[in-house]
Amino acid sequence: MLLKRVPAWVWLLSPAILFVLAMAIFPLGYSFVLSLREWKLARMDEPGAWVGLENYILLLTDDPEFMDSVKVTAIFVGWDVLATLILALGAALLLKRQGRVYSLTRILLILPFVMSPAVIGISFRFFLNAEFGIAQYLIGLLIPALEGKVWLSDATLAMAAVVASDVWHWAPYMTLIILGGLASVPKETEEAARIDGAGPIRVFIDVTLPQIMPVLAVVAILKSVFALKAFDTIFTLSNGGPGTSTQTLAYYVYNTAFGYYDLGYAAAAAYILTAILLTIAMFYLRLVIRK
Repeated sequence: MLLKRVPAWVWLLSPAILFVLAMAIFPLGYSFVLSLREWKLARMDEPGAWVGLENYILLLTDDPEFMDSVKVTAIFVGWDVLATLILALGAALLLKRQGRVYSLTRILLILPFVMSPAVIGISFRFFLNAEFGIAQYLIGLLIPALEGKVWLSDATLAMAAVVASDVWHWAPYMTLIILGGLASVPKETEEAARIDGAGPIRVFIDVTLPQIMPVLAVVAILKSVFALKAFDTIFTLSNGGPGTSTQTLAYYVYNTAFGYYDLGYAAAAAYILTAILLTIAMFYLRLVIRK
């Protein structure tokens, strides 16, 4: 009798609810409990003593490597988001025209996005090889100062390579989002500005740009989240090096867990990263709801 009183929508949603509980809620809860305990795989097979917030306190007050990874992450995310926005906006402005060539190009934009980040990292590592890398050779021709440079052995160049690979992966997808925003701009407003004597640049700055700012904000927030989570490309391209110059927070969590085998400490670092991601996600939700 009780089962008959259960609404039909509950039965329909129950598989999805169970899936979310199994794949998201339980791992998040278990990892949080783990972050409050000591678990070093080199010394113990199971979680050890309850340490409370000690892992978090050590991370935030007495771990130079963690703070360095925070700095590296800020640099990586900043340049990554800025470069992606500029490139995607420029490409969208070029591709918003009508025509068979432009339509085909818009279709081809999806190709980099569907590639595995790990494959992209390996490809960039091959292209930037000091002995036979084609990108290394072409960059040396265009910028003589970089000729013969071993990109992945230089901290600045390695960061540039990691940023470039992530931009190459995500810029086409962000271009499609911005194209959707440009399509929503009323043509009448742009035509009115041209009639008043405004040139293309003035029309873009005064008319088009203000109307697509919400779309650009969404792109910036989404790209920030994707950049914070970036791991595969960094792992296969620079392996966090040279030294720790490209070790982001995501890579630090991996290295702590599977390099130093300190799962409790790594779980605490992962939750700090999760807190940052959730904060950015809240800004995204507020922006979407406001729209």
